Amino acid sequence: MNRIPSSEITPESIYLSRRRWMREAILAAGALALAACSPASLSGEEASSPPATPLPDTPNTYEQITGYNNYYEFSTDKEAVAGLAAGLITSPWQVYVGGLVNKPGTYDLDLLRRKFTIEERIYRLRCVEGWSMVIPWNGFPLAKLLAEVEPTSDAKYVKFTTLYDPSQMPEQNSPFYPWPYVEGLRLDEAMHPLTLLATGLYGKDLPPQNGAPLRLVVPWKYGFKSIKAIVKIELVVNQPTSLWMEIAPNEYGFYANVNPDVPHPRWSQSSERRIGELGRRPTLKFNGYADEVASLYTGMDLRKNY
Repeated sequence: MNRIPSSEITPESIYLSRRRWMREAILAAGALALAACSPASLSGEEASSPPATPLPDTPNTYEQITGYNNYYEFSTDKEAVAGLAAGLITSPWQVYVGGLVNKPGTYDLDLLRRKFTIEERIYRLRCVEGWSMVIPWNGFPLAKLLAEVEPTSDAKYVKFTTLYDPSQMPEQNSPFYPWPYVEGLRLDEAMHPLTLLATGLYGKDLPPQNGAPLRLVVPWKYGFKSIKAIVKIELVVNQPTSLWMEIAPNEYGFYANVNPDVPHPRWSQSSERRIGELGRRPTLKFNGYADEVASLYTGMDLRKNY
């Protein structure tokens, strides 16, 4: 399994040392946090085209990551989000975790930062719109928080809800979207070692435009699954209906796994535009993380369960 070379993942002077990153990556579940550059071969209904040839994965700069953002609560203009979100109040911040759990609770974010070791993860981000980045995140595995609340045997899914505050998020005044933003994962997806609750990037706290102070990062799925500004996490028995599923169920399914063989109804997903690069590059199945996550979907038709 090819990995992103360490020489290519620390281009910013603000980033913590390469040696610290390597040490924590090795300790993190057999280096599952590191990105795989070639997808595993799949069988049956999952296999329909040969794997794309891997290309170098140099992380995007801090300026690129913080200056080009999808965040519809503020604007549909990606380059305007940073300015509009700058005043978002992100401290103090609390997250309620409950539903089908034995130990529901409301957690202060500062407490979570102290309770769980903050790790560094370099992940690809692939937007459903066909652009991509490579981002050095800081955060902790969602599985650690879920284990703390003890899901019951009835819990099958995890539902996430974003802050609803139209006074701070101007586009939440729009009648065209069923706010607040809601997303969901299957419980086994949520418990996977790659699934991260991010609190920062490049060694700094998350900026508001990138989902401060707490966002989900699921690197093998399209970016809209990685919900921002989380205030509620609920364990539920039924599959949650996300905001995008409610708006356009024919275009956005629950799973949203990166699959170059399944086009969006309005464009191909076979290639992507890496921010900061000229031209396009082939899209990798599961965004290049097939070795780690393909087994979650054994026997599933990934065209039907898109």
